[in-house]
Amino acid sequence: MERTGTARWEGDLKSGKGSVRSERGAVNGSYSFGTRFGTDKSGTNPEELIATAHAACFSMALSAALSKAGSVPRSVETTATVKIEMQESGPAITGIELDCKADVPGIDADALNRTAEDAKKGCPVSKALAAVPITLKITRINS
Repeated sequence: MERTGTARWEGDLKSGKGSVRSERGAVNGSYSFGTRFGTDKSGTNPEELIATAHAACFSMALSAALSKAGSVPRSVETTATVKIEMQESGPAITGIELDCKADVPGIDADALNRTAEDAKKGCPVSKALAAVPITLKITRINS
């Protein structure tokens, strides 16, 4: 299995512009220096796309792990925050925070925490981003 995404950049770094598109078209938009390092509201950036992919992957991994253990979740919602900092060598991703809220009937907090930590380690995107520290906050909610 392979998945693709396409990006095109036109012009120099600061005044140029780009566009991104996912293979199936769910992601289709613009990006720029301003959307990455400034305050431009219109468009996306690579770190936002990484955060979105990581949140989606972790939510699916946790749902699968919980279901396999016999605790099918009603919902799993994850927000991933990718931290980017300027370093001597230039901008670098220095950390990722996963903040997850899970509605899982009949599971205690310890079992949820253990399952979530295992899902974080097993999530394919977490594995791909293993060079960056990844933290996890899990909150059990009941709807």
